[in-house]
Amino acid sequence: MNYNKKTVKDIDVAGKKVLLRCDFNVPQDKTTGAITDDKRIRAALPTIQYLLDQNAAVIACSHLGKPVATFDSYVKKQAEKGKDPASITEEEWKKSLAKLSLAPVAKRLAELLGREVIMAADVVGSDAQAKAAALKPGQILLLENTRFEKGETKNDPALAKAMAAMAEVYVSDAFGAVHRAHASTAGVADYLPAVSGFLIQKELEIIGGALADPKRPLVAILGGSKVSSKIGVINNLLEIADTIIIGGGMCYTFAKAQGASVGNSLLEADWLDYCKEMMTKAQAKGVKLLLPVDGVAAKEFSADAAPVAVEGNGIPDGMMGMDIGPKTIALYAEAVKDAGTVIWNGPMGVFEFPAFAEGTRAIAKALAESGAITIIGGGDSAAAVQQLGYADKMTHISTGGGASLEFMEGKELPGVACLLDA
Repeated sequence: MNYNKKTVKDIDVAGKKVLLRCDFNVPQDKTTGAITDDKRIRAALPTIQYLLDQNAAVIACSHLGKPVATFDSYVKKQAEKGKDPASITEEEWKKSLAKLSLAPVAKRLAELLGREVIMAADVVGSDAQAKAAALKPGQILLLENTRFEKGETKNDPALAKAMAAMAEVYVSDAFGAVHRAHASTAGVADYLPAVSGFLIQKELEIIGGALADPKRPLVAILGGSKVSSKIGVINNLLEIADTIIIGGGMCYTFAKAQGASVGNSLLEADWLDYCKEMMTKAQAKGVKLLLPVDGVAAKEFSADAAPVAVEGNGIPDGMMGMDIGPKTIALYAEAVKDAGTVIWNGPMGVFEFPAFAEGTRAIAKALAESGAITIIGGGDSAAAVQQLGYADKMTHISTGGGASLEFMEGKELPGVACLLDA
């Protein structure tokens, strides 16, 4: 896949209406609806500010959560949860949509930009169309949640065409959504010249560069719960990495594949042969595949469970692995120390529980002190480095967990493939 795409700086946007896809899928307080973390809104500011400074009229759009776009679908979903379909009202469905309105995002964006953000009541309805038509250069309009339209996730051409009709240029800056071929992430590019914003440009340059021409040695650290979710990533990285480090829940499937006991630890029995295959492939390619040599276990999955040190890579019966141990930490930290580039995706243990966060904390510290180019692949690993206070020590923290995983897997990202080549 070609990662060399035209950016917003490669085209003339002065006086033009620009449809800008952002990732405003922000966490909110369930009771008050208040935004609890505005990182994603802040991440879009450089592109928005550039467009406004260039005297463009900005029509921003984004999804938020997973709204059920039609009343019939809502009734079906509630019925699956055991609710009596006859008792479900349209009012109830509309309330569920209101909770996922982008109005709070418009308010926060206006505060950050220090200017008015006009809010549309719909995506391509009469209100959006009227406000888009009246929008002047230097103004910004935010459309309502794109997933309020049932055609969004199906990449409906009619919806994509209606969105594109409001603008003259399309700018994609929602890296967290580029792995999905939706109407607002890929479909609109069939009707408008499409380029990347600064956020996607940075992701493509840093992650793409690390995969295509890394500063060596390239060390990949893969954690998280399941081997099955990282199959393609491991396979692809075995072609380019010098060392692959395995941690998190997925390491117990590797341990079992080596004949070790794993107790009640997370295990994907269907993937044992795959793990054996990967170990054989690593050996054949001369890639170091490092697995835990000790661990920390507990009798139950609980923040209050007593941590028990476990020697070797086996877990006793009646216990479950919860973190990597001190010898493994030392082994992994040593591998990171002289790295040129480190890509990290997935925590080493159950870092949400303080008693089992030491492995993840130690790896974050090792990366911070390594002097290497350090790339954190979004999702839980991004949350971990933020929570543990090492975020400002990393070269790059990806804004898209699923997108960065598919990127590292070597998959084509529809929201990138649709952009004009540089």
